[in-house]
Amino acid sequence: MQAPFSARVSALSSFKSKGRTIDLCKSFGPVLVQVKRTYDRFMQNQLQSIHDCRGSRKSKCGILPFVSNFEVFSRTAEQIFKDTSRRADLDKWYVRLLSAMFEAIPTIASDHPKTPPEVVKMENFHHLFDLLSQLKIVVLDSQRKEAKQKYNESLKAYVTRYFGRPLEKLNLFFEGVQAKVGQGVKESEISYQMAFSKQELRKVIKEYPGKEVKRGLDHLYKKVEKHLSEEENLLQVVWRAMQEEFIQQYKYIEDLIQRCYPGAMISLEFSIEDILQFFSEIARSH
Repeated sequence: MQAPFSARVSALSSFKSKGRTIDLCKSFGPVLVQVKRTYDRFMQNQLQSIHDCRGSRKSKCGILPFVSNFEVFSRTAEQIFKDTSRRADLDKWYVRLLSAMFEAIPTIASDHPKTPPEVVKMENFHHLFDLLSQLKIVVLDSQRKEAKQKYNESLKAYVTRYFGRPLEKLNLFFEGVQAKVGQGVKESEISYQMAFSKQELRKVIKEYPGKEVKRGLDHLYKKVEKHLSEEENLLQVVWRAMQEEFIQQYKYIEDLIQRCYPGAMISLEFSIEDILQFFSEIARSH
């Protein structure tokens, strides 16, 4: 018994549909393979460009080319591949590219002839951290945290190296004080030591009037300004970190004065309020 006409039409239609699907697979299969190869080749070139980068020889290194390229690429890729089946491939390449960048940045930083290595690392890791924070790609959260850590470490290293100890003679004076305390001299009896008497302390303090301290800070600001690039705009961040470092050093010295010279009415010739004013006025004047 023959099947109804409608059933035969449906079966024929289904057969033709399957046939078209097979034909499409045969037609587009090689195209998809070629696209995948082209994609992998492109990504491999991106990876190679990181390994080949030597950095700018200008007075300011700034943001490295492969970091800028990665920003453009990742923002474009997120628009194209977001919520697609090829997402996993993209994420794997993200990880490889970032891993290569994390290795390349310190190498290039140590080789730059003019920009301090701390600045090269600080600016580029900050740029990557900021970018990854904006993209919010879940699989790159550990890389985002690593970029932040490397940025903070570089910032701290730069402040330590270039801010140093602006009250150096006072620091040396109290290093001597602490050495005596370590030898058994009581803090309250330090002033009886000739080299660490109240008169000697006052002499050292006299070398750091507020006006001279501000002049030294102004010179430092100009140096920092020469080191940092305009594009990453971290000058005020660094300046604030230096301000915090100075306040910590100030508190440390004042605490030692109060402990070792109690009741002597000795203090530095400027206050924390003065420090805040110095930093603020210098930043506004440039």
